Amino acid sequence: MFFTLPTLLTWARIVAIPLIVGVFYLPLDAVTRNLVATVMFVVFALTDWADGYLARKLNQTSSFGAFLDPVADKFLVCASLLVLVHLDRADVFVALIIIGREIAISALREWMAQIGAARSVAVHMLGKVKTTVQMVAIPFLLYDGALFEVIDTHLWGNVLIWVAAVLTVWSMVYYLQRALPEIRAKVK
Repeated sequence: MFFTLPTLLTWARIVAIPLIVGVFYLPLDAVTRNLVATVMFVVFALTDWADGYLARKLNQTSSFGAFLDPVADKFLVCASLLVLVHLDRADVFVALIIIGREIAISALREWMAQIGAARSVAVHMLGKVKTTVQMVAIPFLLYDGALFEVIDTHLWGNVLIWVAAVLTVWSMVYYLQRALPEIRAKVK
């Protein structure tokens, strides 16, 4: 349960956080730091897909893995956003929207589980699209250069992180609307 291959991949995302942050404190030139951080983020972000696939394929799904997986994702995204704000590559307002939503929806899901209504706030495709856009925007902003001497990753990363912020608000409203009938029923 705690040390299956899928769970170890999830733990790897959590361990990656200080490594990605630490890259920006190494005595390397900026281009190398950006490249190393970007590659690390992409590799560790891909473990999100791999751990779920392997858990199902190897029949190693667990409630602990189901708990840890989104926590690892949120830690990785939030830490990366804080680095990007520190490097002045992402707007603090975007980071506040995304991090605030993650905290609010996590709390909502916990509360809904306690009142027996977890299904009303189950993961929806809108949340998955939001996560995908974030997972593309963040490495673009970490790279912060011309990819293949053609793609301005700073420009596209900023466009995508703002799209992610809009999707973040939209998905939060969706989850709150889904939870509202259950909340009203319990408050009466």
